[in-house]
Amino acid sequence: MQIVVPAETWANERRVALIPDSVKKLTKAGLSVSVESGLGLQSGFSDADYTEAGATVSNDRNALISSGDMVLRVRKPGTEEVALLKKGAIQISYLDPYNEHDLVDSLAAQGVTAISMEMIPRTTRAQKMDALSSQANLAGYVMVLLAASKLDRILPMMMTPAGTLSPAKVFVIGAGVAGLQAIATAKRLGARVQAFDTRPVVAEQVQSLGGKFVEIDLGETGQTKDGYAQELTPEQLELQRLGMKDVISDSDIVITTAQLFGRPAPRIVTADMVAAMKKGGVIVDMAVDSGGNVEGSKPDETVDINGVSIIGVANLPAHVSSDASQMYSSNLYNLVSEYWDEESKTFNLDLDDDILKGCVITHDGSLVNDAIKNIRGS
Repeated sequence: MQIVVPAETWANERRVALIPDSVKKLTKAGLSVSVESGLGLQSGFSDADYTEAGATVSNDRNALISSGDMVLRVRKPGTEEVALLKKGAIQISYLDPYNEHDLVDSLAAQGVTAISMEMIPRTTRAQKMDALSSQANLAGYVMVLLAASKLDRILPMMMTPAGTLSPAKVFVIGAGVAGLQAIATAKRLGARVQAFDTRPVVAEQVQSLGGKFVEIDLGETGQTKDGYAQELTPEQLELQRLGMKDVISDSDIVITTAQLFGRPAPRIVTADMVAAMKKGGVIVDMAVDSGGNVEGSKPDETVDINGVSIIGVANLPAHVSSDASQMYSSNLYNLVSEYWDEESKTFNLDLDDDILKGCVITHDGSLVNDAIKNIRGS
């Protein structure tokens, strides 16, 4: 089987789908790997590193893509490149299948087996392939560093002959993977941390990291079978905003991580809540790329509203692209190796397998994913 890895073309995307270490493991397992020249330069990997790992390096992007039995990427392909994929090829990347209907249709029409990394089930067996979690972990870390670098004071308490500096107050909204890492990072840097989540079940995790869980009575809430927070009603969102406003007004840093899979992010920090924050405060909106949690946030901009800085970075993991690439590459390697049979030299595409059933979107000319078919009424 020929695996090919084209370079990423999205603006500000510095991550790479395969690092040389994963190439070495795949070639050892009997797969051939070809990469586009310059693939890993923005993450610190040269063409020579890939050659040494056993890959061949190509300068012809179109020919590379057309030759692949399996194409690995970070970002979804453009429709013009879908036409280059050969029938029966396996395309693995982020695909945003809930929203990218035209892309999904073009992949099906091309006869491509499309695997969406967003759709890897959140099960124990699939943890090693869960790219959303691995990248969110890094995003949580980066958010705190961006906020700390913008804040006009230090995070830890400091006792000096000139007096004592009190610790900065950090409020994290959403205690999923990214939120928990943000809590842990802020705590390690010496901040006083509070956190809120609509799922009371995560309170113990927040407390285990040294944070204080803010309790707001929203009535009945919960999480999906995959561990995501359930969407709140308009009434619950209003109760949440009222409960959070006091905490925000007393915080130096606010970090929002609330995202709804396949849907626009909920607006949870409104203009009046931003106005209640003290001047010099910093807000980081992790969900800015899917609509934003914070009123006034803009993708890839830092907006100043009456002295409060709102940071909106659309691709947080790319700020630590070397580590982000290592983790994403490991997720892909674990996915490929899970279904690669070294003896028969085939990729075992069993659509009844619980992991593949969740993440395979198109196969053999058709849309086959039940979740996507349901939302499209097909």
